[in-house]
Amino acid sequence: MGKTKDIREAVENELAFDPLVDSADITVKNMNGEVALNGTVPDYPQYLEAAAAARRVAGVTNVHNHLEVALPPGDYRDDATLTTAANNALALNVTVPAGVEATARNGNVRLAGIVRYGSQRAAAELAVAGLTGVRNLRDDSTRCGATSADDGSPLGS
Repeated sequence: MGKTKDIREAVENELAFDPLVDSADITVKNMNGEVALNGTVPDYPQYLEAAAAARRVAGVTNVHNHLEVALPPGDYRDDATLTTAANNALALNVTVPAGVEATARNGNVRLAGIVRYGSQRAAAELAVAGLTGVRNLRDDSTRCGATSADDGSPLGS
């Protein structure tokens, strides 16, 4: 597989096949294996899964995820509610170190704090990514104390 049309169709088929993605409002563009996803999805986990599904297709060299999360009316959460829910999710996850905190604005969640290992960063992201009302996730926490590349990376990298 290498032709532009073949890759585009394969990505479209993969999105349609993936039960975690509603591909009805997603369009796919391909330029020599560089795939762009455009359109809307109803929640943040689908935003992530659509990009993962596109990466699984043979011939795809890079995925540009331009999808927008368009929350259904019942899924909107005000900033205070979403911030509280995110901080509760972080506090309940034993892998996330104390001091990692979340703030939300218009459904965009920002994580800040210090992590020592990449697994802690991933746990923080996973703890809040699936919350109802999340439209986007940004990690601004930093890593300290690790001594090798295997120890992890800063949030946001």
